[in-house]
Amino acid sequence: MSSLPALLVAAPLLGSVLALLAGLVRSKTGWPVALVTAAVQVVGAGVLASRAFDSTVSYVVGGFTAPFGIELVVDGLSATIALLVAVVSLAVLAYSRAAGPRTNAFYAVYLLLVAGLTGMSITGDVFNMYVFLEITGLAAYALVASGEGGRSARAALKYLIVGTIGASLFLLGIGYAFIATGTLNMADLSTQLAAVGYTEPLVQAAFALLVVGLFVKVAVFPLHAWQPDAYAGSPDSVSALISALVSTVAAYALIRIVFTVFTVEFLQANPAARSLLVAGAVVSIVFGSVLAVSQTEIKRMLAYSSVSQFGLVVGAIAVANETALIGATIHLVGHAVMKGGLFLTAGLIATATGARTVDEYEGLIQRHPLGAGVFGLLALAMVGVPPAVGFVGKWYIALGAVEASAWPLAVVILLSTLLTLAYFARILERMFFRDASEEPRSSERPAASDGGVAVDGVSVGMIGVVVAAALAAVVLGTLAFEYGQLLEPTVQALLS
Repeated sequence: MSSLPALLVAAPLLGSVLALLAGLVRSKTGWPVALVTAAVQVVGAGVLASRAFDSTVSYVVGGFTAPFGIELVVDGLSATIALLVAVVSLAVLAYSRAAGPRTNAFYAVYLLLVAGLTGMSITGDVFNMYVFLEITGLAAYALVASGEGGRSARAALKYLIVGTIGASLFLLGIGYAFIATGTLNMADLSTQLAAVGYTEPLVQAAFALLVVGLFVKVAVFPLHAWQPDAYAGSPDSVSALISALVSTVAAYALIRIVFTVFTVEFLQANPAARSLLVAGAVVSIVFGSVLAVSQTEIKRMLAYSSVSQFGLVVGAIAVANETALIGATIHLVGHAVMKGGLFLTAGLIATATGARTVDEYEGLIQRHPLGAGVFGLLALAMVGVPPAVGFVGKWYIALGAVEASAWPLAVVILLSTLLTLAYFARILERMFFRDASEEPRSSERPAASDGGVAVDGVSVGMIGVVVAAALAAVVLGTLAFEYGQLLEPTVQALLS
């Protein structure tokens, strides 16, 4: 049990190698290997989470004593993200069996991404976080490029260039922090930074570089340029996976850097640091929503929606109190389920009807009732209609802003619900209150040959995953307040 954190990272790495090697012997063997690996990952993450909420689980790689060894630390927050990565990756894997891509190389890179995301979730070392950040980035670039045609290649190249800049800034920030303290362990860094002094220029520069580097990965406006093209240009299963997990784990990393490494005292000693976070939150919420409203393609609209939604998380970090951080965690989990489900449903609708733009969703309830119903439910959950999880996360974040007397930020957070409604309402109106302007188009893909019984190219597995996402958005909302109480000790320790 003590080595379980290391095994949680090692399992997808091993599965990635096995999927690649299996392809040398026989093609189309990657999915079973990936499925078994993902199932093991879910079980391992679940067992680890059952322990981490009672007491923090720590493992030092190679048996070296921290802070000299690479430490893996799992508390309630990191266990939540690791379990989220495992569950979402298993669900998207089930969807991708029919939706594709289906090559062994795809599944090998898929599992490599899972390993990188898991490592970022549980590492207690900032340089190790950078290593896993790069693994995640490289795998994500390759997955985006796995789509057919030049659009995917261009999106992957843009993602690669912008992502490399973000990772380089993050690494430079680590270097500044190491020069100031001589350590890379997060807990030890926190102690040493306090001893050096929070107002030292070197410490301030390290904070700015680390935060801006992660802003790129989270896709905070105006550092979001890679995201719309990456989401829209990649295969539907890849869009769902990276939209649900990549920016989510980067936002979690931002929480760790701000509170585990620099602490609340740093924000209190440096008002400009808090202002940086507030500015990122406000412009992301507002401009992300405005840009989402102006989109004609569904996947690009969902991408800009993510820019706005992650602005809420950055706002919670800026507020820096217990209520807001619980809300940020709930919102991260809820957004992963809801946004991943929306991308998967959009892919299912496109497969069955060919509809990929807002106008093509006219009369969708008549042409594809299941797709329209699931998309509508998930859209309302994103808006924050109770009892969906989208409401609970926003409620906590807004309440935290009020408790901190951050009134301008509180107003923007509350307005975010109306802004979200602005870009989803036009789709809901077209789906449910207009007649189809044209006959349903033929599916853009051939019927699934190995993903179960298929109708219009849509397999039973694809339908099951999107329905499960819609149900999860509601069920998680009913459980979110209890989860918030369970998370309180972890957040209190984070803020202490």
